[in-house]
Amino acid sequence: MPGVVDLPATFTTSQARRLGMHPRDLYRARDERQVVEVSRGVFRRADAPEASYPDLLAVAYRAPGAVVCLLSAAAAYDLTDELPQAVQIAVPRGAWRPRIEYPPVEVFQFDAATFELGVSTLEAAEGERVRMYSPARTVVDLMRLRRRIGEPVALIALRRYVASPGARVGQLIEVARALDVLGPVRAAVDVLDAS
Repeated sequence: MPGVVDLPATFTTSQARRLGMHPRDLYRARDERQVVEVSRGVFRRADAPEASYPDLLAVAYRAPGAVVCLLSAAAAYDLTDELPQAVQIAVPRGAWRPRIEYPPVEVFQFDAATFELGVSTLEAAEGERVRMYSPARTVVDLMRLRRRIGEPVALIALRRYVASPGARVGQLIEVARALDVLGPVRAAVDVLDAS
């Protein structure tokens, strides 16, 4: 019979069952603090290295097809000082919208045709990556949804992105073109270049 040490650092109840652990043993391990329940049905071994982004990791296990976006991605990339009230994730329009109470989650639906554009990954814990939009896609999405998220937040993210050492303004423009927000992004970039 497998024990806690046989489980990955982060795992779901169904993964533990597939590895041969009975739910009764899993919940006993939780009660004995050998594992920590980070979200309903998602656990992390107590002896695992601390996760850099535990909320993002928990949400990624609950909604594996989703992509971390907007303020959650901007905060991870240091493009904003805003602290999101909830983990913001995107799913393709028409797809199942996950309902996750903890950690709090805000779900956005993006066009299925461009959903995978700019998908990257972020190491949320040692050796564990979550799907997240790239910095360029994040900035473009913030500009695209600036009326909902806040125009100052979008402009600050754009300014920080353009000033960052790894900035690729050409890529930013291409993503903006693909997402049909080229005009506002190009105008904002031109203003930044002029100042």
